[in-house]
Amino acid sequence: MDLALLRTFVTVHRAGSFTRAAALLGLSQPAVTSQIRTLERQVGRPLFLRQARGVTPTTIGDELAHKAAPHLDALVEIAESGLEEDSSLRTLHLAGPPEFTAERALPALTELTGEDDQGFALRASFGTADEVLEGLAAGHHDLAISTVRPRGALLTATALCDEEHVLVAAPHRAEQIGAGTLRRTGPAALERVPVVEVHESLPFVARYWASVFDSRPVCPGTVIVPDLRAVLACAAAGAGLAVLPRYLVAGALERGEVVALHEPTVPPLRTYFLAVRTGTLAMPHIARAHEWLERAAAGWC
Repeated sequence: MDLALLRTFVTVHRAGSFTRAAALLGLSQPAVTSQIRTLERQVGRPLFLRQARGVTPTTIGDELAHKAAPHLDALVEIAESGLEEDSSLRTLHLAGPPEFTAERALPALTELTGEDDQGFALRASFGTADEVLEGLAAGHHDLAISTVRPRGALLTATALCDEEHVLVAAPHRAEQIGAGTLRRTGPAALERVPVVEVHESLPFVARYWASVFDSRPVCPGTVIVPDLRAVLACAAAGAGLAVLPRYLVAGALERGEVVALHEPTVPPLRTYFLAVRTGTLAMPHIARAHEWLERAAAGWC
């Protein structure tokens, strides 16, 4: 059985789509379709059921993937090792949201960038949840940190940690609002307070309002900056209230630069996932970074 056909088959099985598999393999969709049909003739049974939005493996297709995928992944690992024999370090490509990646993931992984036998070079890029997962699926990244759990068999995700969200403002803003007033009136006390956010849709504030107050925010977005660190700086300067991850705002709270406006019994949480392409944990440098981040995340929660 042709290994090229099996590689195409496993890619389609993981991607759930001829179109996405073609993009990952650098082939045209007709070429992928032709290879799958050739393999189906060799096997003597259909491997996929064609649907309007992708393909679903048949029982025979699932069995073949289960048998073939580990061996193909091992061959890829051998090939990758051979390509990098002349390189002193392997390179790990990491992608994730800018603030969490910069504040949490990168400091943890820099311990692994030494020049020992297991060390690796590190390259990082930032993006939205959809962007980093698309880049991971396309082979641009080795690991991706996302607040969205990927679907399908192409990517595998592990829950990394939860972040708690805190409603904060500069001290003088908090005095104007009055913590006691907020406890009595709920979000009505905040309707005229400006908001600092990362997007016009107020994603952090809206999630907090829905979770804690069971309502929608009516406060306007006064300052919109696409970085949570800039949101914190503007909130501390008095621009308005903000909802921020506790890990990011903890230092400012301790220094009194901002204060928590509300302490709900059950604070809103958001989960981060660590995603890889299925099968790539067979590569030692990816597996080591994955394990290291999981271990470090135990202290982040």
